Amino acid sequence: MSVIVYSRPHCPECNVLKRFLRDYKIEFEVRDCAEHPEYAEEVKKMGFLGVPVTVVNGKAIQGLRPEEILEALNKAK
Repeated sequence: MSVIVYSRPHCPECNVLKRFLRDYKIEFEVRDCAEHPEYAEEVKKMGFLGVPVTVVNGKAIQGLRPEEILEALNKAK
């Protein structure tokens, strides 16, 4: 199972989202859009203007949407 979080260091929603994933013991990769502009381009190509964006097995979910993320994870099992 693959979970990727596109974020920025000083983004409050991003930090809450990462804490949520850690609390649920969900392993994830962080892609820092501030440090790596190519990640910001990937977010734009997905059709989003900002972060956080969570990609669960190829499904992109924008914003702080824990229920949607858990649903996507359950479907992927």
